[in-house]
Amino acid sequence: MSQAALAATPAATPPTAPRKPLTQWELWGRLLVLPYLLVFVVFVVYPVGYGLWLARHPESYVQLFDDPIFFRTAINTVIFLVVAINLKMVIALGLSGFFVQGRWWIRILSAIFILPWAVPSIPTILSVRFMLNPEWGVINTTIFNLTGLDGPNWLNDPTLALSFSMLMHVWKSLPFWTLILLAGRLAIPTEQYEAASVDGATRWQKFRFITWPAMRGLYLTSTILSMIWTLGDFNSVYLLTGGGPADLTHVLATLGIRYLRLDQVDLAMASIVVALPMVLPLVYFMMKRLSK
Repeated sequence: MSQAALAATPAATPPTAPRKPLTQWELWGRLLVLPYLLVFVVFVVYPVGYGLWLARHPESYVQLFDDPIFFRTAINTVIFLVVAINLKMVIALGLSGFFVQGRWWIRILSAIFILPWAVPSIPTILSVRFMLNPEWGVINTTIFNLTGLDGPNWLNDPTLALSFSMLMHVWKSLPFWTLILLAGRLAIPTEQYEAASVDGATRWQKFRFITWPAMRGLYLTSTILSMIWTLGDFNSVYLLTGGGPADLTHVLATLGIRYLRLDQVDLAMASIVVALPMVLPLVYFMMKRLSK
């Protein structure tokens, strides 16, 4: 047979092997996964899909952009992210260098330091709101007892109210990020610091040439993850200020509640959808860094 004839002859396909039946463990594994898939579909896929369906009308975004509160909310969100996250991460980086020391009293102090993150958010923030009450709050009462003067109306000033919301967010989440960066410091071999001390390096030189190069990736990853979580931080603003005064301290995480109170569900969903262009790039960079 010629080579052309051989080339034209179709190659015989090997017979496919019969599919193996599922083992008992594989069958039980699939059965046990089904409840989690059902919960995921009911409480994640369905609410997200229904919210996107409600926000599908273009006129909802026209009304949203015509609302001056929305642009004030967008500005508040950017300020909240830039100020709160950088302040939180810089302080956490500094405190991780303090708590890395092995003295006994520092270990006791670290256990006390973690309490703000461990206790529930609702009673903690409401307690701070009680303290900031201008008439019978603890802070203004103390100011009056010491000076005979009335204290500021803390939560009725938009700048002060938003500032306290950011401070509350920083205070509440600071212990967690301090522990994350502390774990990064503990992973650095002590031999590098000992060798640097022998060479006469200062503390700043040790941080610049040993600590920071080793922790730079962790710090950046933590900052991106913190931005994602901060965009969804509802408690720090809503429980402390309620978005007031005059809806001037809302962020994107709380703006939807304002529209729900006004019975404008489509605008509430649209206010959430417009936050996706900020969240999705952060999630992409986060997953890209974790994949490395």
